[in-house]
Amino acid sequence: MKNLVLFGPPGAGKGTQAAFLKETYNLVHISTGDVFRYNIKNETKLGVLAKSFMDKGELVPDQVTIDMLNAEVGKNLDSNGFIFDGFPRNTLQADALEVLLQSHETEVSAMIALEVDDNVLVQRLLKRGETSGRPDDANEVVVRNRIKIYYGETAVLKSYYSDKNKYYGVDGVGSVEDITVRLNAVINTL
Repeated sequence: MKNLVLFGPPGAGKGTQAAFLKETYNLVHISTGDVFRYNIKNETKLGVLAKSFMDKGELVPDQVTIDMLNAEVGKNLDSNGFIFDGFPRNTLQADALEVLLQSHETEVSAMIALEVDDNVLVQRLLKRGETSGRPDDANEVVVRNRIKIYYGETAVLKSYYSDKNKYYGVDGVGSVEDITVRLNAVINTL
């Protein structure tokens, strides 16, 4: 199995690239946000639990997120692997992902980070905000704060996966096709 942690700040193009990688390598794309929305909408046991924390303005405990991801992995064990998007966010979550995958006799193959200059990210998000209707993409101050929070919370994961020789930085600037070619070049070496 090829199990990829797709990483990058808001606006780096993770969702766009995940769609291509999913098709090219027959991988299952697991977006933490999508998994949360599905579980909450369908009022699963985990969704109701997660919503109880969210309704109080609290962070959903890591174990609830991990249990949701484990259910998604368990439903798709016949796939060629997974693309994890939005998880892990810290080393405790990265350790938990390792344990989860080991329980299915597999492991993270690589963390692939789309690297994009902050000013490019800001311009991409503001442009997306013109059509997406997302208020968090329409305000430059909010956009820059999201990018700052991303780096503050997740920078440690670069070291975490580098220490395991599983970190790959990929230039995330250029045409969608050029970026896809760069990603494929990394994945084909795994």
